[in-house]
Amino acid sequence: MDTRRGVREKKRLRSRRIRAVLAGGLVLGIGSAATLAAWNDSEYATATFTAGRFDIVGAADGNTFTSHATTATAAALTFVAAPTAMAPGTTTYALFSVKTTNPSIAGALQWNAGTPGGTGLATHLTYGVRTISGTACNSTTYPGGTAVVADGSALTANGAATQAVLANGGNQVNYCVAVTLPLTAANAAQSLTMTQTWQVLGTSSAP
Repeated sequence: MDTRRGVREKKRLRSRRIRAVLAGGLVLGIGSAATLAAWNDSEYATATFTAGRFDIVGAADGNTFTSHATTATAAALTFVAAPTAMAPGTTTYALFSVKTTNPSIAGALQWNAGTPGGTGLATHLTYGVRTISGTACNSTTYPGGTAVVADGSALTANGAATQAVLANGGNQVNYCVAVTLPLTAANAAQSLTMTQTWQVLGTSSAP
């Protein structure tokens, strides 16, 4: 049988348990609120990419540059000695200069020969190509140049090496072309003709 004192003790214990449960609930509530209120920050990065351009132009006079992008618009070379009445032992010279436009990325040039036309003089002719420092292409400047096509080559010979062109017209490559009718040319070469179109192929390079 419970005494008054025992009843009071039971009430006191029950009250403590309730307060303990409520305190636990408050702790859980505080922990949940702290998670929801966590701060955050972000960093983003973006970029825009644009492709560059590679473009070359040529000049038969070393100065007036323009585009000659097809065989139909090929630049007409001006030979020092007019190649209209070549005799055995004759060598004639012509300049062709190439550079990049502005704007343009850098690249490399490759000298290529086309297929000669005409009535057969090409089989009797030889030629060579050298790069020279200036724009005067003649018998005086040619020997000091750097070989691109070896002297005495057939008209169908391509260049053996490439030439670098800087971005934005930073330099120009001056080709000096020497075409020769050798002393050994046969009588059959008389009155024959030859036409030739050369190509300078430009290829872009990575910066």
